[in-house]
Amino acid sequence: MAARPETHSASSSDDEGGPDDELLLAALLDGMDAALCAFDADGVVTHWNREAERMLGWTQEEAVGRKGLAGWAVRPADAPEVEGRLLGAMSSPGRQVHEFALLTKDGGRVLVRIQSSGVTGADGRPKGVYCAFSEVHAQIDLERCIALSEALLEDASWGVVLVDADLRPTVANASAARAFRVPARAAMLGRPLGELLEQGMEELEGALQHVLGEGAPPGPAEIWVTLRPPADRAGTGGADAADTGREEGAAAADGSGGPGRSGGSGRAGAGDSVADAADAGAVPTESARRRCWRSGFLRLASPLAEEPVPLGVAWLFQDVTAQKRTEREAAQLRFRDSQLHRAARAAAECADPTEAACLHLEFALAGFADHALLDLAADPGPEPSRTRDASLDALPPSDPRLVRAALTPAVERGRPPFIEPGTASGIPVAYPEGHPALQAYQRCTSVRASSGEHRGPEAAEWARSRKWPRGSVHGLCTVLRCRGRSLGVVTFLRDAGRRPFDREDADYAEQIAAHVAAAADLAGVLEHGRR
Repeated sequence: MAARPETHSASSSDDEGGPDDELLLAALLDGMDAALCAFDADGVVTHWNREAERMLGWTQEEAVGRKGLAGWAVRPADAPEVEGRLLGAMSSPGRQVHEFALLTKDGGRVLVRIQSSGVTGADGRPKGVYCAFSEVHAQIDLERCIALSEALLEDASWGVVLVDADLRPTVANASAARAFRVPARAAMLGRPLGELLEQGMEELEGALQHVLGEGAPPGPAEIWVTLRPPADRAGTGGADAADTGREEGAAAADGSGGPGRSGGSGRAGAGDSVADAADAGAVPTESARRRCWRSGFLRLASPLAEEPVPLGVAWLFQDVTAQKRTEREAAQLRFRDSQLHRAARAAAECADPTEAACLHLEFALAGFADHALLDLAADPGPEPSRTRDASLDALPPSDPRLVRAALTPAVERGRPPFIEPGTASGIPVAYPEGHPALQAYQRCTSVRASSGEHRGPEAAEWARSRKWPRGSVHGLCTVLRCRGRSLGVVTFLRDAGRRPFDREDADYAEQIAAHVAAAADLAGVLEHGRR
């Protein structure tokens, strides 16, 4: 209350303060969301607010001044017990909670929950009691909402994050902390989400802003994000990113069940490596940090404002990465099986086996690679004989000469090849020692290679040194085996916009190589017959 001028006397200030305090008290009582009534020491009603009037129908003029509640707000038979408990709060410490059935003005009954507390004077003697009450079902709804909030923020298997209007987390449950891979929930509160996410942040912020402006979307959204590595969160630099590059740069040999699998000849080139051990479970770090979250959003608005004021967004999400990857792998398998079937039907109509081999490569490129190279051995070895030891036929030559038989696309970024493909010339491709194609041929297996950390000019030099088209950063070489002989190598290449080849890709390449090898062997048989 504003200070009064010094010219006013103290008595006038006291006289004017009383009515102002009464008006302020009346305004506070009428503005309360809970119904409230008060009794003096004799049990006479002294206060009755608007919420009590709304709930029971008795106006303030009708309620104030009545002694007790019997006959109007409580049935006469229940009045002694009800009044005894309410007025007993004057002599009891703390608040007392009771549930009673009160009467409305039209004769109905309302089950209410009453909190009563005694009022004492300056001398410490009881002067009355005040009672705040509300309908039991409304109180139960409130308690249920509170219990739901606590359960979501403690025990829910879904991640729950409350984001304020500035898109900063204010509350998070344990599941959300585990999903973000932070040691404790408090570690992510108040921080921008961009400090926790490396990719997908723009899409997530766009979804949150849409919910703040337009409301909750009609259905859940599946958002792919990439978590920042712990080193980046701690501000120690991109150590984890370097590890990612090293893991992606490593190439592994995948066994095809052919001879020579247990031993290796040839030396790995720069950026390439060969390993016979199974690399199952060696998931690149970036792939492990990439997650798919099925997310639902709810806009939070203040119930106390006349117009809805957005307080933030409740974000509920569940990690469905494994499910989405399984779905993608199944869809990929169906597509690849379909491509193999279509390629086999188209190749069956080709009179020239070499054309059939090229058809298989062209069908394989869809969704798999950007380039395919077919290199056939100039001297694949003698025809298999029933009189000789079959194991001798299986051994490939120690120094193979691979001749470019076909490539697709036929034009490399608008530039034709320096030497037109074809085995008639017999000019081998100038592969350096330790080239992945030579390793695949000598080891009778599949070899994966990647430029790894090389980018820009270094990646271009990496591809040029391997006699691969410009822009190639990932390679997969698979040997062509037919009738116990190694006929050549088929190479699939990917540009920078694609991920490295994995073991599933190698399995698919070996299926393609089986068809190509059969066509190449038939072409060799026909050529031998013509000679």
